[in-house]
Amino acid sequence: MRNATRGLAYEEALLFEQSQPGRRGVDLPALDVPEVDAAALLGQAFREEPAELPELSEVDVIRHFTRLSTWNAAVDLGLYPLGSCTMKYNPKINERLARLPGFALAHPHSPAAQVQGLLQLIYELEASLAAISGLDRVSLQPAAGAQGELAGIMMIRAYHESRGEPRHKVMIPDSAHGTNPASAALNGYDVVSVPSGSDGLLHPEAVEAAMNGDVAALMITNPNTLGLFETHIGRVCEIVHAGGGLVYGDGANLNALLGHSRPGDMGIDVMHFNLHKTFSTPHGGGGPGAGPVGVKEILAPFLPVPLVARDADGQYHWDEERPQTIGRLHGNHGNVGMLVRAYAYIRSLGPEGLRRCTEMAVLNANYLLSRLRGAFHVPFEGSVMHECVLSDRLLAETGVTTLDVAKRLIDHGYHPPTIYFPLVVAGALMIEPTESESRESLDRFADTLLDIVRETHEDPQAVMAAPQRTRLSRLDETRAARRPVLRWQPDPKE
Repeated sequence: MRNATRGLAYEEALLFEQSQPGRRGVDLPALDVPEVDAAALLGQAFREEPAELPELSEVDVIRHFTRLSTWNAAVDLGLYPLGSCTMKYNPKINERLARLPGFALAHPHSPAAQVQGLLQLIYELEASLAAISGLDRVSLQPAAGAQGELAGIMMIRAYHESRGEPRHKVMIPDSAHGTNPASAALNGYDVVSVPSGSDGLLHPEAVEAAMNGDVAALMITNPNTLGLFETHIGRVCEIVHAGGGLVYGDGANLNALLGHSRPGDMGIDVMHFNLHKTFSTPHGGGGPGAGPVGVKEILAPFLPVPLVARDADGQYHWDEERPQTIGRLHGNHGNVGMLVRAYAYIRSLGPEGLRRCTEMAVLNANYLLSRLRGAFHVPFEGSVMHECVLSDRLLAETGVTTLDVAKRLIDHGYHPPTIYFPLVVAGALMIEPTESESRESLDRFADTLLDIVRETHEDPQAVMAAPQRTRLSRLDETRAARRPVLRWQPDPKE
């Protein structure tokens, strides 16, 4: 849509394709080595004609990517309400510390004697995460939350096989994250879906009915994806343990528990941590990620390597001599910068600060829920933890759907919340404000949603046509997912 206040020159600058024949961004110096016969040297790999690459000046390239960066939604620019993703503010002191040369420039193959500070940080971060979660040992080896989850199920499988009783099933509540059944399936397990109760919680009776000697584990998220605390978690874990199984805790929602309760004390045997969610390291873009995995002592022998150990003389070294380990999950030790950021976050806040973060996250979610109740359908009554789930049921008579509301939020400058998840709620809007937001910020967001609801009754077509104030109108998302254009291609007309 054209914006007259910006003018034609601005609109022309927005054109994505800016290549012009003959433009160059570099001026390469003359060769200072003898020329060679490239065709003879490279054989069939030699190109007789130059590659058809974009032709741009340096200033074209700089302005293009700088302009694109200003179009991104970011938590530094405003509320980022993705439910289940905990898009909290990333403190800038953590960024400065991660860039210290001793961390940022450390080579992954450096001798242990030369990176004692880094090894100490890893050792102490493992200990901090163990203390926070109530688990006994932690490995920082996994490079993402999903990989940490995969490692947890691999350890569960290794545990049962070491006892000579390989099992074949994993129980997963119907409100689980999608990665849970994927991790179980990748480890060769059959997934047994366990239904939630009418209150959105997992009940002991449902677990007891599904539990048998062929069940290796239960995977559970607490608080669950509805933002509700699983009040029966202690009894549920007892049932699984009595049947010889283990309990995997999805650590995605740990931000709701810090300083108040510990998964290990609830009966969880193994859990991954999303450092980008709970401990404020940057989130998204396929990385940089870090998904440490913590375990109770019975699973410690199977932890991925390497771990960091401390000698009697106080020196740190890599510990890879663990005969029952599930092995390495990737080369070296992952995205170390993320480990530095998480360590800085924990040390700067301390126990009381972490506890306060959880209190504010829970307070903010319940405040938003109280403001939006009545305008949106609330599928499960009562208080929530760090996030709340609404639905579009009350908008059905207008024809406006959850997707329309999400698109209209873009017109108001907000990234939409998570939509249509969890799957147990039809037309779900899943909102997590995190502890980063002030009351003024929450009120602006709530007022915007309430304005959109009023608009659905007064002019529903305007909502269904959203977004209307963006550089591109509503896109064909199905086509974008199935037929993406992932690289530059020359214009076939030229």
